Amino acid sequence: MDWTAIALSVRLATIVALILLVIGVPIAYWLTFSKWRGKFLVEGIVALPLVLPPTVLGLYVLLAIGSRSPIGRAWMAWTGHGLAFTFEALVLASILYSLPFAVQPIASAFSQVDVSLLEASATLGASRWRTFLRVLLPLSLEGVVTGVVLSFAHTLGEFGVVLMVGGNLPGVTRTVSIAIYDQVQSFQYSAANQTALLLLIFSFAVLAVVYAILRKPWAVPAIS
Repeated sequence: MDWTAIALSVRLATIVALILLVIGVPIAYWLTFSKWRGKFLVEGIVALPLVLPPTVLGLYVLLAIGSRSPIGRAWMAWTGHGLAFTFEALVLASILYSLPFAVQPIASAFSQVDVSLLEASATLGASRWRTFLRVLLPLSLEGVVTGVVLSFAHTLGEFGVVLMVGGNLPGVTRTVSIAIYDQVQSFQYSAANQTALLLLIFSFAVLAVVYAILRKPWAVPAIS
């Protein structure tokens, strides 16, 4: 079992999930409460990775960060090396690919909060930021947790995007999904089965946690 690839995948998924938490909450807030008529265009962009083939997204990210692109040249001038086929490139591509898995559950949770509660908070003199922290966020916590967990799990199992952008460099860009592919290609079916089984068990555990959160097992049942 390739523990180096597993550790790299966990590190990648953790970083991506934390970044998506930071940027996903404001995006979800804007998508939920914005009155702009063209909001559907932003919603389409956010949801695009759900229907776009991973290789297509990976190709365009690779072109965007290549040595001839403005981003690639700026990165080269700053760090002294290219951005493509690095761990940082994996993080960037994974953020784009897992964005809807973070934003959509959070936006759904925001939309289910009773607007009258937010209006009451504003009437009592609370600022918009205080209303968000004291009212909206606590009532939407399940959606936020779901978004973080789903983005973590989705990043952990990525294949097409990370292969296009990061290649297959051991200890640098070889994730667990690529390791499984390599093991199958080299007829190491036993090793591939062990790694795949570990990923299967972990994915099931993540989904079980998400569904358990959504069921609210800690809630006090209503008395009829």
